[in-house]
Amino acid sequence: MSQVFPGSNTASCVPLGSPGLGGAAAVPSYAGGMVENVGQPSQGRIRGASLGLPASGRGSLATFGSRAGAFLIDALASALIAGIFTAPHLPKNWSLLALGVIYVGSLVLFGQTPGMRLVGLRLAHPREGQRLAVWRAVVRTALLFLLIPALVVDSDGRGLHDRLTNTAVVRDR
Repeated sequence: MSQVFPGSNTASCVPLGSPGLGGAAAVPSYAGGMVENVGQPSQGRIRGASLGLPASGRGSLATFGSRAGAFLIDALASALIAGIFTAPHLPKNWSLLALGVIYVGSLVLFGQTPGMRLVGLRLAHPREGQRLAVWRAVVRTALLFLLIPALVVDSDGRGLHDRLTNTAVVRDR
């Protein structure tokens, strides 16, 4: 968990038409005083840029698909573990307890769940060289159980549960 990301990178504002925008002396104006869109479109925004993370490769933000795959692996593992203890009956909600123990324990001890390890992900947080605080792991896991916070993502692609705990799921390889 050596990944560190600062709060946000702020760029200094450059007035329209200044040499700082590609050397253009003036920006063409249109009817109603509107100016041409000089910046990149929002679709071209690099995920994780505001966190100081690279655009691709190790340390870049994980995709939704890889995070969902890791979650499914962890959910299946927890169901199997709970099933061992509840056999011959189905584990029912005991698998949620197993999933919570797996998530909190493995995130605090290793910085990644077994599913994250298999998919090649890890959890990054702002304290370099330190383990994830137990409260962060518990809050993140509780919010993940609600599913909605994981589906509500910001412009960087981080789920609400990661924003509230100041963490990010990043690629480990």
